[in-house]
Amino acid sequence: MTESQQILAYAIRGALYLNITDRCTLACAFCPKHNGSTQVHDYELAMDHMPSAEELIAAIGDPKAYSEIVFCGYGEPTLRLKVLLQVADWVKQQGGRVRLNTDGLANRVHKRNVLPEMQGKIDVLSVSLNAQNEAVYNQHCRPELAGSYADMLEFLRLAPEYIPEVVASAIDGLDGVDIAACQQIAAELGVKFRTRYLDRVG
Repeated sequence: MTESQQILAYAIRGALYLNITDRCTLACAFCPKHNGSTQVHDYELAMDHMPSAEELIAAIGDPKAYSEIVFCGYGEPTLRLKVLLQVADWVKQQGGRVRLNTDGLANRVHKRNVLPEMQGKIDVLSVSLNAQNEAVYNQHCRPELAGSYADMLEFLRLAPEYIPEVVASAIDGLDGVDIAACQQIAAELGVKFRTRYLDRVG
């Protein structure tokens, strides 16, 4: 795989998704990456290097050509926070809209509240709540760090202070996941809720 072959940006239903890392803080049982696949839709997302902000900006082109620019890809975008913020800042300067899909563990990983650094750069923050309690969360998300569920909930609680639109999500179709209970948690935290569906991206 050459640098030019690595897919850094891929379009789905009018939005442009950025593939900035293949590393993750979780090892979700439902993730294709942990089931032998590196493909999303028609896109092969295997990586041979971590792209620079300059590479990602070049891959985007005109942000206004898309409904939004989404940091998602094949890993946890906040693990490359500096690059994420550089690119997001550039997108905003060009008049684009930015969404970040995250596992909500950035504050735990970086050992500080990173949400103020995202303010003004991220329009929509989508956090993978994924379960109504820690046991079900651990079953499906298999976190490396103990206490990840509580850390994710705290991130969700803080996020609306800094980000205009915050959405918690959970996947319908996973064993033991109670979508109604997840929706109630989101309401209590003062954030929106979105039901996702197994094996559907976008």
